[in-house]
Amino acid sequence: MKNMIVASPLTAKAFAPYGDVIEITGKPDKLINQGKCGRCDNLAELDFSDGIAGISIFESEPQQFPYVVDMVERHPFGSQTFIPLNQVPMLIIAAEDANGTPTGPKAFISENGQSVNIRRGTWHGVLAPIGNPGQYVVVDRVGEGMNLEEHRFHMPYIVTHPDL
Repeated sequence: MKNMIVASPLTAKAFAPYGDVIEITGKPDKLINQGKCGRCDNLAELDFSDGIAGISIFESEPQQFPYVVDMVERHPFGSQTFIPLNQVPMLIIAAEDANGTPTGPKAFISENGQSVNIRRGTWHGVLAPIGNPGQYVVVDRVGEGMNLEEHRFHMPYIVTHPDL
């Protein structure tokens, strides 16, 4: 018997238990630069127990469906934000925590203009651009200590796309 997950569109409501969807959904909070630039403020809550916010660029190999999830990870000392640079959709895996063990993983597919901020301590899959290589600005904690826990599933999950 296989563990199956059908990926669903990334929405703020569906992703709320795991973090923030960063996207423009209305008018800007204010206009700046002589009225030529709309600024949308506080779209995600960065959360670090210590250390500082670091900005990195990740380049990731493309993934395809069906996608195998055999491992998830979490970062106990800080949230992690993924901002696509090249408009490649990403598959986001997120799971609830049950006494230190991930449970009930869900799969989401981003659309153009969407980024995510995964809450501190939330189980999530690795970076997975769909169909093409992806480049991402990543904002996460830089500091002392091991900010990574991994969990390998005894039986992997298979993620499918509803349109395939």
